[in-house]
Amino acid sequence: MSSTEDLESQCVLTLYQTGHDALTLKEIKSHCSKALKSSGSEKYEQAAEETEVLLGGISNRIMSERKTEFNPYVITPHKMNYILPAWKTNAINRQTYRSLQGYEENLEDTEAKFQLSLKVPLNTDSMFVEGDGLYLGFTLEAWWQIYANNISKPFRETNYQPELFYIAPLPWHPLGGNTGFVVGIEHQSNGRGQIFSRSWNRVYSHFLFEKENFALSIKPWVRIEEDRKLSPQDSDGDDNPDIEDYLGHFELAMVYRWNDLEFNIRGRQNHHTHNGALEMGITFPLWGKLRGYATGFTGYGESLIDYNYKQTRVGIGISLNSVL
Repeated sequence: MSSTEDLESQCVLTLYQTGHDALTLKEIKSHCSKALKSSGSEKYEQAAEETEVLLGGISNRIMSERKTEFNPYVITPHKMNYILPAWKTNAINRQTYRSLQGYEENLEDTEAKFQLSLKVPLNTDSMFVEGDGLYLGFTLEAWWQIYANNISKPFRETNYQPELFYIAPLPWHPLGGNTGFVVGIEHQSNGRGQIFSRSWNRVYSHFLFEKENFALSIKPWVRIEEDRKLSPQDSDGDDNPDIEDYLGHFELAMVYRWNDLEFNIRGRQNHHTHNGALEMGITFPLWGKLRGYATGFTGYGESLIDYNYKQTRVGIGISLNSVL
Protein backbone atom coordinates (compact mmCIF):
# COMPACT_ATOMS: atom_id res chain seq x y z
CA MET A 1 0.00 0.00 0.00
CA SER A 2 1.43 3.45 -0.93
CA SER A 3 1.97 6.22 1.61
CA THR A 4 -0.94 8.23 0.20
CA GLU A 5 -3.29 5.24 0.30
CA ASP A 6 -2.21 4.50 3.86
CA LEU A 7 -2.92 8.08 4.95
CA GLU A 8 -6.27 8.04 3.22
CA SER A 9 -7.18 4.79 4.99
CA GLN A 10 -6.18 6.30 8.33
CA CYS A 11 -8.26 9.39 7.54
CA VAL A 12 -11.30 7.25 6.73
CA LEU A 13 -10.86 5.27 9.95
CA THR A 14 -10.50 8.46 12.00
CA LEU A 15 -13.65 10.00 10.52
CA TYR A 16 -15.54 6.75 10.99
CA GLN A 17 -14.69 6.80 14.69
CA THR A 18 -15.05 10.55 15.36
CA GLY A 19 -17.33 11.89 12.64
CA HIS A 20 -21.06 12.46 12.71
CA ASP A 21 -23.47 9.54 12.36
CA ALA A 22 -25.10 11.22 9.33
CA LEU A 23 -21.92 10.79 7.23
CA THR A 24 -22.01 8.05 4.63
CA LEU A 25 -18.94 6.04 3.65
CA LYS A 26 -18.92 7.78 0.27
CA GLU A 27 -18.92 11.20 1.92
CA ILE A 28 -16.10 10.19 4.27
CA LYS A 29 -13.91 8.89 1.40
CA SER A 30 -14.61 11.98 -0.70
CA HIS A 31 -13.68 14.35 2.10
CA CYS A 32 -10.45 12.48 2.93
CA SER A 33 -9.40 12.37 -0.72
CA LYS A 34 -9.93 16.13 -1.16
CA ALA A 35 -8.19 16.94 2.13
CA LEU A 36 -5.09 14.89 1.26
CA LYS A 37 -4.87 16.31 -2.26
CA SER A 38 -5.05 19.89 -0.99
CA SER A 39 -2.66 19.47 1.97
CA GLY A 40 -0.17 16.96 0.59
CA SER A 41 0.60 13.92 2.73
CA GLU A 42 0.57 15.44 6.21
CA LYS A 43 -2.01 16.03 8.92
CA TYR A 44 -4.88 13.84 7.83
CA GLU A 45 -6.33 14.57 11.29
CA GLN A 46 -7.36 17.99 9.97
CA ALA A 47 -9.94 16.28 7.79
CA ALA A 48 -11.74 14.99 10.84
CA GLU A 49 -11.64 18.38 12.53
CA GLU A 50 -13.00 20.16 9.43
CA THR A 51 -15.73 17.59 8.96
CA GLU A 52 -16.92 17.96 12.55
CA VAL A 53 -16.97 21.76 12.13
CA LEU A 54 -19.23 21.45 9.09
CA LEU A 55 -21.77 19.31 10.89
CA GLY A 56 -23.82 21.93 12.69
CA GLY A 57 -27.61 22.06 12.61
CA ILE A 58 -27.83 23.94 9.30
CA SER A 59 -25.32 21.67 7.57
CA ASN A 60 -27.03 18.52 8.80
CA ARG A 61 -30.36 19.76 7.47
CA ILE A 62 -28.85 20.64 4.07
CA MET A 63 -27.12 17.25 3.82
CA SER A 64 -30.36 15.46 4.70
CA GLU A 65 -32.43 17.49 2.21
CA ARG A 66 -30.00 16.95 -0.67
CA LYS A 67 -30.48 13.21 -0.48
CA THR A 68 -34.13 13.60 -1.56
CA GLU A 69 -34.61 17.11 -3.00
CA PHE A 70 -34.62 15.83 -6.61
CA ASN A 71 -37.08 13.05 -5.82
CA PRO A 72 -40.36 14.08 -7.53
CA TYR A 73 -42.35 12.50 -4.71
CA VAL A 74 -40.63 14.47 -1.94
CA ILE A 75 -41.49 18.08 -1.04
CA THR A 76 -38.58 19.92 0.55
CA PRO A 77 -39.53 22.34 3.33
CA HIS A 78 -38.14 25.86 3.31
CA LYS A 79 -39.31 27.60 6.47
CA MET A 80 -41.46 25.96 9.13
CA ASN A 81 -44.72 24.28 8.11
CA TYR A 82 -47.32 24.45 10.87
CA ILE A 83 -50.92 25.01 11.88
CA LEU A 84 -52.02 26.91 14.98
CA PRO A 85 -55.68 26.09 15.72
CA ALA A 86 -55.61 28.75 18.44
CA TRP A 87 -53.75 31.98 17.65
CA LYS A 88 -54.94 34.63 20.13
CA THR A 89 -54.26 38.37 20.07
CA ASN A 90 -54.71 40.94 22.82
CA ALA A 91 -56.66 43.09 20.32
CA ILE A 92 -57.57 42.20 16.73
CA ASN A 93 -56.96 44.94 14.14
CA ARG A 94 -60.51 46.18 13.55
CA GLN A 95 -59.73 49.66 12.25
CA THR A 96 -58.38 48.40 8.93
CA TYR A 97 -61.75 46.77 8.15
CA ARG A 98 -63.99 49.67 9.20
CA SER A 99 -65.15 50.18 5.59
CA LEU A 100 -66.69 46.68 5.53
CA GLN A 101 -70.06 46.99 7.19
CA GLY A 102 -70.83 44.17 9.62
CA TYR A 103 -67.29 42.78 9.40
CA GLU A 104 -65.27 44.90 11.80
CA GLU A 105 -67.37 44.30 14.91
CA ASN A 106 -67.65 40.53 14.33
CA LEU A 107 -63.93 39.75 14.16
CA GLU A 108 -62.75 37.44 16.92
CA ASP A 109 -59.52 37.89 18.89
CA THR A 110 -58.78 34.16 18.51
CA GLU A 111 -58.31 32.74 15.04
CA ALA A 112 -56.40 29.93 13.36
CA LYS A 113 -53.17 30.40 11.46
CA PHE A 114 -51.15 28.13 9.20
CA GLN A 115 -47.95 28.39 7.19
CA LEU A 116 -46.87 26.30 4.19
CA SER A 117 -43.32 26.77 2.94
CA LEU A 118 -41.31 24.82 0.35
CA LYS A 119 -38.30 25.21 -1.91
CA VAL A 120 -37.04 23.72 -5.17
CA PRO A 121 -33.33 23.41 -6.12
CA LEU A 122 -32.38 24.88 -9.50
CA ASN A 123 -28.85 23.42 -9.81
CA THR A 124 -27.78 19.79 -9.73
CA ASP A 125 -24.05 20.46 -9.27
CA SER A 126 -22.08 23.11 -7.43
CA MET A 127 -22.09 26.42 -9.28
CA PHE A 128 -19.25 28.56 -7.89
CA VAL A 129 -18.03 26.84 -4.72
CA GLU A 130 -18.41 23.32 -3.37
CA GLY A 131 -21.76 22.86 -1.64
CA ASP A 132 -23.54 25.98 -2.92
CA GLY A 133 -27.08 26.01 -4.28
CA LEU A 134 -29.67 28.13 -6.09
CA TYR A 135 -33.27 27.76 -4.93
CA LEU A 136 -36.76 28.93 -5.70
CA GLY A 137 -38.82 29.24 -2.53
CA PHE A 138 -42.46 29.92 -1.76
CA THR A 139 -44.17 30.59 1.56
CA LEU A 140 -47.88 31.03 2.25
CA GLU A 141 -49.33 32.30 5.53
CA ALA A 142 -53.05 32.44 6.27
CA TRP A 143 -55.12 33.83 9.15
CA TRP A 144 -58.53 32.16 9.39
CA GLN A 145 -61.44 33.60 11.40
CA ILE A 146 -62.74 30.12 12.09
CA TYR A 147 -64.34 31.12 15.41
CA ALA A 148 -66.34 34.07 14.01
CA ASN A 149 -70.06 33.25 14.19
CA ASN A 150 -71.74 36.25 12.56
CA ILE A 151 -69.56 36.33 9.44
CA SER A 152 -68.83 33.45 7.10
CA LYS A 153 -65.61 32.37 8.88
CA PRO A 154 -63.42 34.08 6.24
CA PHE A 155 -59.69 34.08 5.78
CA ARG A 156 -59.00 37.51 7.25
CA GLU A 157 -55.56 37.74 5.64
CA THR A 158 -53.34 35.66 3.35
CA ASN A 159 -49.70 36.47 2.56
CA TYR A 160 -47.75 35.09 -0.41
CA GLN A 161 -43.95 35.17 -0.56
CA PRO A 162 -42.06 33.84 -3.59
CA GLU A 163 -38.27 34.22 -3.53
CA LEU A 164 -35.12 33.31 -5.43
CA PHE A 165 -32.00 32.80 -3.35
CA TYR A 166 -28.42 31.49 -3.49
CA ILE A 167 -26.71 29.84 -0.50
CA ALA A 168 -23.04 28.96 -0.10
CA PRO A 169 -20.59 28.05 2.68
CA LEU A 170 -17.72 30.32 3.72
CA PRO A 171 -14.17 29.14 4.52
CA TRP A 172 -14.28 30.79 7.94
CA HIS A 173 -14.69 28.82 11.16
CA PRO A 174 -14.80 31.18 14.15
CA LEU A 175 -15.04 29.55 17.59
CA GLY A 176 -14.87 26.15 15.90
CA GLY A 177 -18.14 26.75 14.09
CA ASN A 178 -19.16 27.11 10.48
CA THR A 179 -20.31 30.10 8.44
CA GLY A 180 -22.20 30.68 5.22
CA PHE A 181 -24.17 33.31 3.38
CA VAL A 182 -27.40 33.71 1.44
CA VAL A 183 -28.36 36.38 -1.09
CA GLY A 184 -31.84 36.60 -2.54
CA ILE A 185 -34.74 38.63 -3.86
CA GLU A 186 -38.32 38.24 -2.70
CA HIS A 187 -41.81 39.60 -3.21
CA GLN A 188 -44.41 39.63 -0.47
CA SER A 189 -48.07 40.43 -1.05
CA ASN A 190 -51.49 39.76 0.39
CA GLY A 191 -53.04 39.45 -3.08
CA ARG A 192 -55.77 42.01 -2.42
CA GLY A 193 -56.77 45.24 -4.16
CA GLN A 194 -57.29 48.93 -3.44
CA ILE A 195 -57.32 49.96 0.24
CA PHE A 196 -56.61 46.41 1.46
CA SER A 197 -53.61 45.84 -0.80
CA ARG A 198 -50.23 45.36 0.88
CA SER A 199 -47.00 44.40 -0.85
CA TRP A 200 -43.29 45.06 -1.14
CA ASN A 201 -40.15 43.76 -2.86
CA ARG A 202 -36.73 43.50 -1.29
CA VAL A 203 -33.21 42.26 -1.89
CA TYR A 204 -31.74 40.52 1.14
CA SER A 205 -28.68 38.73 2.41
CA HIS A 206 -28.04 36.35 5.30
CA PHE A 207 -24.94 35.77 7.33
CA LEU A 208 -25.16 32.29 8.85
CA PHE A 209 -23.24 30.87 11.79
CA GLU A 210 -23.62 27.43 13.30
CA LYS A 211 -21.90 25.43 15.98
CA GLU A 212 -23.23 22.03 16.94
CA ASN A 213 -26.87 22.57 17.98
CA PHE A 214 -26.81 26.37 17.78
CA ALA A 215 -27.46 28.51 14.69
CA LEU A 216 -27.57 32.26 14.17
CA SER A 217 -28.73 34.34 11.21
CA ILE A 218 -28.33 38.06 10.55
CA LYS A 219 -30.55 39.17 7.67
CA PRO A 220 -30.34 42.77 6.40
CA TRP A 221 -32.40 43.88 3.41
CA VAL A 222 -32.94 46.79 1.04
CA ARG A 223 -36.42 47.55 -0.22
CA ILE A 224 -36.93 48.04 -3.95
CA GLU A 225 -38.67 51.39 -4.22
CA GLU A 226 -42.01 51.80 -6.00
CA ASP A 227 -43.83 54.82 -7.43
CA ARG A 228 -46.18 56.58 -5.04
CA LYS A 229 -49.92 56.32 -5.49
CA LEU A 230 -51.79 59.46 -6.54
CA SER A 231 -54.79 58.23 -4.53
CA PRO A 232 -55.53 55.20 -2.28
CA GLN A 233 -57.78 53.74 -5.00
CA ASP A 234 -55.02 53.59 -7.63
CA SER A 235 -54.17 50.05 -8.75
CA ASP A 236 -50.54 51.00 -9.44
CA GLY A 237 -48.02 52.38 -7.01
CA ASP A 238 -46.78 51.76 -3.49
CA ASP A 239 -49.44 50.25 -1.22
CA ASN A 240 -47.45 50.86 1.97
CA PRO A 241 -44.64 53.44 1.56
CA ASP A 242 -43.86 53.48 5.30
CA ILE A 243 -43.55 49.70 5.76
CA GLU A 244 -39.84 49.88 6.70
CA ASP A 245 -40.70 52.29 9.53
CA TYR A 246 -42.43 49.32 11.21
CA LEU A 247 -40.68 46.22 9.85
CA GLY A 248 -37.18 47.69 9.97
CA HIS A 249 -34.12 46.96 7.85
CA PHE A 250 -32.79 43.72 9.30
CA GLU A 251 -33.72 40.58 11.22
CA LEU A 252 -31.76 38.62 13.82
CA ALA A 253 -32.69 34.98 14.41
CA MET A 254 -31.28 32.27 16.68
CA VAL A 255 -32.10 28.58 17.07
CA TYR A 256 -30.94 26.11 19.70
CA ARG A 257 -31.73 22.40 19.82
CA TRP A 258 -31.58 20.67 23.22
CA ASN A 259 -32.35 16.95 23.17
CA ASP A 260 -35.79 16.72 21.48
CA LEU A 261 -36.66 20.38 22.06
CA GLU A 262 -35.90 23.22 19.66
CA PHE A 263 -36.02 26.86 20.77
CA ASN A 264 -36.11 29.73 18.28
CA ILE A 265 -36.18 33.50 18.61
CA ARG A 266 -36.48 36.12 15.90
CA GLY A 267 -36.40 39.90 16.19
CA ARG A 268 -36.36 42.92 13.91
CA GLN A 269 -36.16 46.67 14.45
CA ASN A 270 -35.91 50.05 12.79
CA HIS A 271 -33.32 51.99 14.78
CA HIS A 272 -34.75 55.36 13.70
CA THR A 273 -38.39 54.74 14.66
CA HIS A 274 -37.61 52.09 17.31
CA ASN A 275 -40.44 49.98 15.93
CA GLY A 276 -40.00 46.26 15.45
CA ALA A 277 -41.12 42.86 16.64
CA LEU A 278 -40.04 39.87 18.69
CA GLU A 279 -41.14 36.29 18.08
CA MET A 280 -40.29 33.20 20.14
CA GLY A 281 -41.20 29.56 19.73
CA ILE A 282 -40.51 26.02 20.87
CA THR A 283 -41.14 22.72 19.11
CA PHE A 284 -41.35 19.41 20.95
CA PRO A 285 -42.06 15.75 20.08
CA LEU A 286 -45.72 14.90 19.71
CA TRP A 287 -46.42 11.81 17.63
CA GLY A 288 -44.47 10.32 14.72
CA LYS A 289 -43.31 13.13 12.44
CA LEU A 290 -45.64 15.62 14.08
CA ARG A 291 -44.19 18.08 16.58
CA GLY A 292 -45.96 20.35 19.01
CA TYR A 293 -45.40 24.06 18.44
CA ALA A 294 -45.94 26.85 20.99
CA THR A 295 -45.17 30.42 19.95
CA GLY A 296 -45.59 34.05 20.91
CA PHE A 297 -45.28 37.37 19.07
CA THR A 298 -45.24 41.03 20.07
CA GLY A 299 -44.75 44.12 17.94
CA TYR A 300 -45.56 45.27 14.42
CA GLY A 301 -46.00 43.31 11.20
CA GLU A 302 -47.42 39.97 12.31
CA SER A 303 -49.10 40.02 8.90
CA LEU A 304 -48.95 42.46 5.99
CA ILE A 305 -52.42 43.88 6.70
CA ASP A 306 -51.16 44.53 10.26
CA TYR A 307 -47.75 45.92 9.28
CA ASN A 308 -48.40 49.22 11.15
CA TYR A 309 -50.50 47.70 13.96
CA LYS A 310 -48.94 46.67 17.26
CA GLN A 311 -50.22 43.61 19.07
CA THR A 312 -49.23 40.64 21.22
CA ARG A 313 -50.17 37.10 20.24
CA VAL A 314 -49.76 33.60 21.66
CA GLY A 315 -50.66 30.28 20.09
CA ILE A 316 -50.19 26.55 20.14
CA GLY A 317 -50.47 23.95 17.43
CA ILE A 318 -48.67 21.34 15.34
CA SER A 319 -45.52 21.64 13.23
CA LEU A 320 -44.42 19.32 10.42
CA ASN A 321 -40.78 20.39 10.69
CA SER A 322 -38.47 22.45 12.88
CA VAL A 323 -35.96 25.09 11.81
CA LEU A 324 -32.89 22.81 12.06
